[in-house]
Amino acid sequence: MPERVDATADLIAELTAAHLSIAVAESLTGGLLVAELVRVPGASVVVNGGIVAYNTELKRTLLGVDSSVLNVHGPVHADVAKLMAIGARTALAVNGDRASIGVSTTGVAGPGPQGGHEAGTVFIGLCKGTGSWAVPLQLTGTRDEIRAETVTRAIEAVRDLLARDTVE
Repeated sequence: MPERVDATADLIAELTAAHLSIAVAESLTGGLLVAELVRVPGASVVVNGGIVAYNTELKRTLLGVDSSVLNVHGPVHADVAKLMAIGARTALAVNGDRASIGVSTTGVAGPGPQGGHEAGTVFIGLCKGTGSWAVPLQLTGTRDEIRAETVTRAIEAVRDLLARDTVE
């Protein structure tokens, strides 16, 4: 029987080997992403922490998402995801050192549409160095399935970011 791959454990190992830290900002996943990261023994070496900014106002006050971006686009948008990831790195700095990587989740888990977005509309934000990116997703399933798949995709997105950096 083939061994099951644990992408999260692999990510924690990759971050540890590279001496990188990670900070998380979550909305629709409500803490599931940071819980998945800290499930792995030794995660405390690399995981600075997480902020659940479920209420839109907290995206502005805790994570520094610009009010004008929120006013124009609402909380479910690629730019919001990027700004949440950037904000997480700063808000979760340790001893004045920003986290090496920021990752965020924002979207609509359902069951119905919200703010003009269908259930399953999700953005994962990533930030490293001076760059920031958003990964748009259109997921299907129940509310729980969309949230769980968002966590899986966020882990993959951070691993892809690290792999891209080692190739460059």
